[in-house]
Amino acid sequence: MNHAEVFSENQDIVVATTGRLLQYIKEENFDCRAVETLILDEADRMLDMGFAQDIEHIAGETRWRKQTLLFSATLEGDAIQDFAERLLEDPVEVSANPSTRERKKIHQWYYRADDLEHKTALLVHLLKQPEATRSIVFVRKRERVHELANWLREAGINNCYLEGEMVQGKRNEAIKRLTEGRVNVLVATDVAARGIDIPDVSHVFNFDMPRSGDTYLHRIGRTARAGRKGTAISLVEAMTICCWAKLVAILKSQLKLA
Repeated sequence: MNHAEVFSENQDIVVATTGRLLQYIKEENFDCRAVETLILDEADRMLDMGFAQDIEHIAGETRWRKQTLLFSATLEGDAIQDFAERLLEDPVEVSANPSTRERKKIHQWYYRADDLEHKTALLVHLLKQPEATRSIVFVRKRERVHELANWLREAGINNCYLEGEMVQGKRNEAIKRLTEGRVNVLVATDVAARGIDIPDVSHVFNFDMPRSGDTYLHRIGRTARAGRKGTAISLVEAMTICCWAKLVAILKSQLKLA
């Protein structure tokens, strides 16, 4: 597709990545003065991936716009708050949290583990249960993704994984393998799993504890969709039990010790 020719005509909506849009702006193939509304979707993910400067550049080039909309899975943390303040003028914040009724469809459990080895053994045992038909295992860092994926394979559990810097083709293939049932376990970071829609997820596992209550809710919301029930299991090491207790207090959730 020749985008230069496309942009020569009036377009109602343009969907673009930051890098490609900046390229067209620099080549003067995109008329920024015509932009009335700038929409930033998954702003927290773009910030995590280092696109803040590019977004601010685009915001500056489209300064004639009438409206800016910023969507984010979480607004917790100084980084995303500062980012929003730089881009938005007199903003109105709209929060949409899962209803209590929806959360009740998710059975939430936690297991206490002595150390990493014990936690891994617990995960392997739980993933081998027949009711775990399609599972997402969340970890905090990209390095842990490869590490855990290898451990699971060595334990006889076929899996696929998502990490933040994967090319789109590999991301699509990993999701396809899971949805087609060729594997039934996906290992992912929070950033890598944003924006994907995987049906019929029976279990969500928190192998590493999330940094915030919002992240926890976002994770477990991957299951119990479309009227179904689901299970969320957190594996809590002894060294992180204090952080876990604080998270439970914030969420005011009735989690059961398994």
